[in-house]
Amino acid sequence: MRLVLASRAMTAARQAARSQRSHLIPSLEASSCAPLAASSFKTHNTNAQIRHPRFFSRSSLHEPTLFTSTSAVTDPADTLSDDALLRSDVRTMGTLLGEAISHHHGADVLQKVERLRAMAKESRASSSGSEERLAPMAEFVSGMTAKELVVVSRAFAHFLGVANAAEAHQRCRRLKLDLEREVNDEVSLPVDGAPAPIGALHASKPDSTAGVIARLVYGKDGKNVSKEAVYKSLISQTVEIVLTAHPTQVNRRTLLEKHFRVQRILNEADSLRENSTTYQRQQLDDALRREIASIWQTDEVSRVKPTPQSEAERGTLVLETILWDSLPSFLRKLDATMKWGLGEEYGLPLTASPFKFASWMGGDRDGNPNVTPDVTREVCLTNRIKAAQLLEADIRELMGLISGNPPSINCQSEAMQKIRSRVGEDSRAPYRSYLHPVATKLANTASWAQRELKRVQKKEKFDNHTASPEDVYLNEKELLEDLLTVHQSLCDTGNSVVANGKLVDVIRKISAFGLTLVPLDVRQESDRHAEALDCITKYLGLGSYSDWDEATRVSWIQTQLQSRRPLIRSGIWREAESESFFTPTAVDTLETFQMISEQYEGSLGAYVISQCTSASDILAVLLLQLDAGVKKPLRVVPLFETLGDLKGAAATMEQLYRIPAYIGSLEGRKQEIMVGYSDSAKDAGRLAASWAQFETQVKLSEVAKKFSVDVVYFHGKGGTVGRGGNPNTFKAILSHAPGTINGKFRVTEQGEMINQNFGYSDRAERTLDIYTAAVLAEQHTDRPLPTKEWKDMMDKLSQISCDAYRKIVRGDQRFVPYFRAATPELELGSLNIGSRPAKRKASGGVESLRAIPWNFAWTQTRLNLPTWLGVGEAIGEVLSSKDEKTLRTMYNEWDSFRTTIDLVEMILSKSDSSVARHYERVLVSDPQALELGGEIREIHDATERAVLDLTGHKTLSEHDALLQRLMAVRNPYVDCLNVLQAETLKRLRKSEGTAEEDVLKDALLTTITGVANGMGNTG
Repeated sequence: MRLVLASRAMTAARQAARSQRSHLIPSLEASSCAPLAASSFKTHNTNAQIRHPRFFSRSSLHEPTLFTSTSAVTDPADTLSDDALLRSDVRTMGTLLGEAISHHHGADVLQKVERLRAMAKESRASSSGSEERLAPMAEFVSGMTAKELVVVSRAFAHFLGVANAAEAHQRCRRLKLDLEREVNDEVSLPVDGAPAPIGALHASKPDSTAGVIARLVYGKDGKNVSKEAVYKSLISQTVEIVLTAHPTQVNRRTLLEKHFRVQRILNEADSLRENSTTYQRQQLDDALRREIASIWQTDEVSRVKPTPQSEAERGTLVLETILWDSLPSFLRKLDATMKWGLGEEYGLPLTASPFKFASWMGGDRDGNPNVTPDVTREVCLTNRIKAAQLLEADIRELMGLISGNPPSINCQSEAMQKIRSRVGEDSRAPYRSYLHPVATKLANTASWAQRELKRVQKKEKFDNHTASPEDVYLNEKELLEDLLTVHQSLCDTGNSVVANGKLVDVIRKISAFGLTLVPLDVRQESDRHAEALDCITKYLGLGSYSDWDEATRVSWIQTQLQSRRPLIRSGIWREAESESFFTPTAVDTLETFQMISEQYEGSLGAYVISQCTSASDILAVLLLQLDAGVKKPLRVVPLFETLGDLKGAAATMEQLYRIPAYIGSLEGRKQEIMVGYSDSAKDAGRLAASWAQFETQVKLSEVAKKFSVDVVYFHGKGGTVGRGGNPNTFKAILSHAPGTINGKFRVTEQGEMINQNFGYSDRAERTLDIYTAAVLAEQHTDRPLPTKEWKDMMDKLSQISCDAYRKIVRGDQRFVPYFRAATPELELGSLNIGSRPAKRKASGGVESLRAIPWNFAWTQTRLNLPTWLGVGEAIGEVLSSKDEKTLRTMYNEWDSFRTTIDLVEMILSKSDSSVARHYERVLVSDPQALELGGEIREIHDATERAVLDLTGHKTLSEHDALLQRLMAVRNPYVDCLNVLQAETLKRLRKSEGTAEEDVLKDALLTTITGVANGMGNTG
């Protein structure tokens, strides 16, 4: 990498002094950590004094600065390292953060921050693995006041927050650098014979679409795929990303926006390094100083629980600010890449839609009483307003760009004639005149939706006659037709270069986002539908639906579907003479279906049934839609979650496919089925759940094929491995069961993963590229089903691991007291990061706890129990049996199994049983619970040994050098937050009703945010 760093107006003495400093900022080297302020602090001396820095009052002509001379780099290798700028950026921001702390709270507080950090680093260096290594830190923290706990926790939490922003920018920086290296022939391509890279997508990366095309078409393995086949796959495949309201983003939107601005400043600094003035550099340095100072003074604790409406606003922000422009930008690069690898005639069709987006925010009412029918109405209208406003702005921009007046003499273009017929033969700017009423109609659409939104908010009765198709856009086809007419006309009149500019981007936006930005899925649990039907049958004098067996329910619903007569009159549940028959929850359910019947095309997507266990659960939703008068019923999507539900899914669907009325309801004989990864793992453990998910999809595909049904799987994955997540998206998709994706992939994105994957334009485009590459590769990769021997082995492993997992989580009476004492599970409800309760039901133990807080709590204590519990017992038992060879062969030769084990290994490498032991020592007083804690940690250590034995590794994740470096740097900082959190929890649990309670709550919530930032995920 060529780094030409602009020199600074500073003396050589100051440069040398800078290089001598100890820095708290992690530099991606395990041996290098730098303090939150430039100081003379010696890393391993916990009694050292810190000189008060005076940088805060200096101009940016002095350090810290983003524009560092190469002579300031302490490690000569850094000048050649891709990470040199990251090291410098993070070091600079840490110094600025230290300034802010010292300026607002005094040098003595900063000294405590530094001392704790140094103690953490020393404990890692001298006694890694010791159960008591955190004791000196705990003793030091115990002497802090409650207010000091808050400030010190904030220091570490904010540092990890800005470090994450710098690392996110570094990923974008490296992506740009990788493309430059490809184009400049500085890297060798994995496939000989492919065309020279053009720098659109990454030809050298196996998980980029360019790399996949090169391998498929030009590979020398004798299995080349024809260009036509690759082209057909690319233009027909679809990835749908569903943004969910799952509460896993702990950072406030305000702070996320500030971190985004920090990344923007770093990006501007990159552009100025080779050619800039002193003034320009000074302005950026001062901008960064202001941003870091503002971050420190910003409250990181959400004081108010979000409403579903505000949750939806925050969730769709990434669509408006990033993906609205990043998606068409990526599609341009995909088009160029297809022409590069397949030929000029194989470009991306204008209306091809490789990506769709949907949302659960405002539609997911499973266990969330705050999501009412009016909430869904509000969110649907808000989304229409946003889409109309965004599209209007684009159309008005087009009006300025396409201002030409092509000759109409001898023009045989039907499209041009259509335009002239609307604007007149004498128009000097026909395209501008043609597009003007389009922009006006979009403005009218936004105004109409705003009026309707106010009506809903005022609780006025819905009126579906307020919108006239002549005045507003209700169907995207009309808008798309207008723009395609303009495009065709430009091409016909010799203006293809104009046609393929901004106009193409707008057309592709409409194909992806439509007129609603994102359609909402509606989700509700199956019991709610059964309760509504129970009220109806009782009102009709037919008895209790809830008391009927499954066969009776199915038979009755079949009859009702065939009759097509409404069961009850709309709104009868609100009438005085009949309201006693309907429970409040049944009324809410029936009014939800009434709301669905009122929505315009494109507002809603699927109806997802959680806790689905039977055919009647699915038929009930179809019947309730038809009874409510839904003209075009939403596709009904069963969600199979628990281990038992997954195992019974194939039989359930086969029963449905045998019902003519149900098959007739499937548009194009397409059935969508959702697979729940979170609750199945919580129910049975990660290994048993993974196998059940794999096997269930294979069986469901076989059943669908038998009845000529085209099945699409909806993968309900979370960000953590314990909830089905995998940081390597490409490998994750290719590890799915063969024959279950087939070019159609629907998946959830939630919480912190939305920001990580789509929060910055370059990163968003890279994420879209990886999804495209993986779905393409999956269609053309030979992945046979496992042999009977391997299936039998997986059954055995699954049973052993499930039994071991449930023995602890369900069968040991010591577990719940241990879990609630040794983790912040009970306190997580104070985190105002989601609109829904942590439990589906107010009562109940761990079984009623949602998967997110279940994983969240274990992530905070660094034990990560849900991911590995049961795995070690299964592997260990088989390795010590006659089946050892089979298991080792499976790991070496079966990609799906190896991916599962490697993910467990990765989580074990991020876990730390000594931290969990510290929580026990500080928080657990019950001797039996303490005893269980010791047993669990012994299981953890045995699991590590079993995984290492199977993988043949000497250390965990030894093949992942980047992960090891990152965790080595982050661990000391997260250790500090863990110690602070344990101390805070201890005091908080004894302070109810005291003056310190609110202060300690702030400290706790700050540590939770900090640990999540340090570990990279929450639940």
